[in-house]
Amino acid sequence: MFLFDTHTHLDAPQFDEDREEVIARATEAGVSKMINIGFNRETIPSTMKLAETYEHIYAAVGWHPQDAVTMKDGDLEWIASLCKHEKVVAIGEIGLDYYWDTSPKEVQHEVFRKQIGLARELGMPICIHDRDAHEDVVRILREEKANEVGGVMHSFSGSWETAKMCLDLGFHLSFGGPITFKNARVPKEVLAKTPLDRLLIETDSPYLTPHPFRGKRNESAYVKLVAEAAAEIKGMKWEELAQITYANALERFGIV
Repeated sequence: MFLFDTHTHLDAPQFDEDREEVIARATEAGVSKMINIGFNRETIPSTMKLAETYEHIYAAVGWHPQDAVTMKDGDLEWIASLCKHEKVVAIGEIGLDYYWDTSPKEVQHEVFRKQIGLARELGMPICIHDRDAHEDVVRILREEKANEVGGVMHSFSGSWETAKMCLDLGFHLSFGGPITFKNARVPKEVLAKTPLDRLLIETDSPYLTPHPFRGKRNESAYVKLVAEAAAEIKGMKWEELAQITYANALERFGIV
C-alpha cells in the first residue's frame, strides 16, 4: 500500500527518544513517502538531515509566520540555496497565524510575501500555514500571483467558500487528524466537495492526532487513519483514496 504523509515534523523533540522506531512504524503502516517541514532556524537543518538520511523522506523549507520576527537578512538566500537540493520539494510552511501572538501581522505579511516571491522566482510550490487568517492569506496569495506556482493549503480549516478560492488559485487542499473528530463538521463538508485530483492527506505529527489516539502524540503511521476517514466521507475504499492522494502528491511536488 502506498500512503504519502505530505506534512510531518519528525525532527520535533517529541520524537527524540524513538525517532527511528516512529519512522519504521510508518513504513510498516504503508507510508512510503513523507515530507518533513523545516520552518525556522532550528528545524531547517534538522529537516535537511532527515531528508539526507532517509531515501523516502523529502523536505520543505521556509519561515513559519510565528517565527517571522526572527527572519534576518540572508535567511531568504539560505532558503533559496537549499531549494537547489534534490530532496527539497517545496517552500514552507509559510503563511499567516493570527492565533498565536508571536509576530506582528505586518511582519508576517512581509515575510510571507517575500517567500511567495522567492517561490515564483525558483518555480517551487508552496506549503501554506493559515490559522485564523483566511481572508488575508487568500488576498496575499492573489496579490503576489501565487497561482503561478501553486502549492498546498496545509491542514485546511477554512470554509468551502475559502476552499473554492484556493482551488481557483491552483492549490491542493490537505486534510489531517481533525477530519476524524466527531464535531469537525466544516472540514468534513469541505473535504466532501474537494475534487479528488486536488486532495492530499497529512498528519502534521506530532500534532493534530486523529481519533482514537486524540490527546496523545501523533505520528506518520496514523496517516492511514486519515485516509480511512477521508475515504468514508468520499464514499470509496480507503485503498483507492490512498492511491489517488499518493499520485496527487507525487505530481504536486514533482517527485519522480
